[in-house]
Amino acid sequence: MSPVSRRSVLRAGVAASGAAILTGCASESADSYVSPDGDRVAEAEAARDPGKVRKFTLKPGRTEVDLGGVAVTTWAYGGKIPGEPIRVTRGEQIKAVLDNGLPDPTTVHWHGLALRCDADGVPDVTQKPVGAGERHTYTFTAAHAGTYWFHPHVGVQQDRGLYAPLIVEDPDEPLSYDEEWIVVLDDWMDGVTGSPDDVLKELGGGMSHGGHSGGDSDDEPQSQGHMLMGADSDLLGGDAGDVSYPHFLINGRVPADPEVFKVKPGTRLRLRVINAAGDTAFRLALGGHTMTVTHTDGFGVRHTETDALLLGMGERYDVLVELGDGVFPLVALAEGKQELARAIVRTASGETPAADVRPTELDGTIAGYSDLEPDDSVRLKRRDPDETIDLDLTGGMMKYDWGINGESFDPDRLYGITEGDRVRLRFKNTTTMWHPMHLHGHTFALSGTGLRKDTAIVLPGQTLKVDFDADNPGRWMIHCHNVYHSESGMMTLLGYRD
Repeated sequence: MSPVSRRSVLRAGVAASGAAILTGCASESADSYVSPDGDRVAEAEAARDPGKVRKFTLKPGRTEVDLGGVAVTTWAYGGKIPGEPIRVTRGEQIKAVLDNGLPDPTTVHWHGLALRCDADGVPDVTQKPVGAGERHTYTFTAAHAGTYWFHPHVGVQQDRGLYAPLIVEDPDEPLSYDEEWIVVLDDWMDGVTGSPDDVLKELGGGMSHGGHSGGDSDDEPQSQGHMLMGADSDLLGGDAGDVSYPHFLINGRVPADPEVFKVKPGTRLRLRVINAAGDTAFRLALGGHTMTVTHTDGFGVRHTETDALLLGMGERYDVLVELGDGVFPLVALAEGKQELARAIVRTASGETPAADVRPTELDGTIAGYSDLEPDDSVRLKRRDPDETIDLDLTGGMMKYDWGINGESFDPDRLYGITEGDRVRLRFKNTTTMWHPMHLHGHTFALSGTGLRKDTAIVLPGQTLKVDFDADNPGRWMIHCHNVYHSESGMMTLLGYRD
């Protein structure tokens, strides 16, 4: 497989032909839109043919966690980072009781699932926030198999330890493998250099308070307070991130004391990789191995070999690896930030690689969006869009005024769509930063390849077109999955017309 251009690795290719009939506009009135708990939402849920009910309890609370010789006080589910995975079979119902032990209100968003709208966890849109000491029950059908995760959607709580995997197993699983390993990537500052709320307040002052600027790609990134300067990446089109983090984690462990996955040589291993970070893209590779990509954001792709992957915040990839004989570093490079997270795969006795080892695979072929095609079983049928919604990504570091179409988030401003339509979203990035854009309640197809995703990177100065079928009534958020960008205003809503 030939090397991939770092500047073009994320571009989705040419747009599919066909002009939209309608262009979406935002409305200040929410009166004409489907209610998140209305009859049409209930009808859509019934059409999923809900199966067996599986019960879970989530207990977010303030706790002390050991990150591997680094003790921090943070917020987490059940005192663990990541939280205990929820695992169900496709078609089963999840009944999750949130028992809020936090000092603040919270919610749970089930990232990537096409679920009933009133279970989506968006405060003051699909539900009221769950107050301190209160309980709330989420009940919904897990209709699609895949690798998902869950986290709060209140403020910047996600950049603490409040996240966990959600695995929906396929009863007709087509993949053949011996073992599975869930790998969760994260950037970490909470309880070390401050809190996410401290960071948001500092960033909100803009460059006048932090002096953020780009830097030469060969320079070491510098920070002033929590604001990062000079984190440059060709893969991300320039500036790689806003926030300086002291640690980068795989499965809640720092590189000096990594998680070790022990297995026999020759094992066919399925990795389910989730980027749960707040502000960091990761370039992932397993030393001495190539990986075969099988899924993006839970949906199958035609199997494609690669040396490394690039994951923006909120993205997930499933890969298969045939393990050799030895001790191998699984390394996640914090893209543009020049720091590493790592874990160890051990199939034999031998010395553990040093904490700062960078496998050559990190600089090899990286399977980008344009290299991946959907499996035929999940390919969206060809159809011209019935309506197009233009979403310009706007703002910048100077005022830290991130927005969509020049406006900050307003829960009363919705872009109307019609049930049954093919909808095109046209993300035009007018900023100098990259943005991983996430659509709730649906999985879209990238124009050109048709790759199925719910979160996709939009590079600076680029336009990304994605299509989806409006088949899940309700009110759904679209936002940047950089938690500081979204909380500063880069969010908006789609509303199904009543």
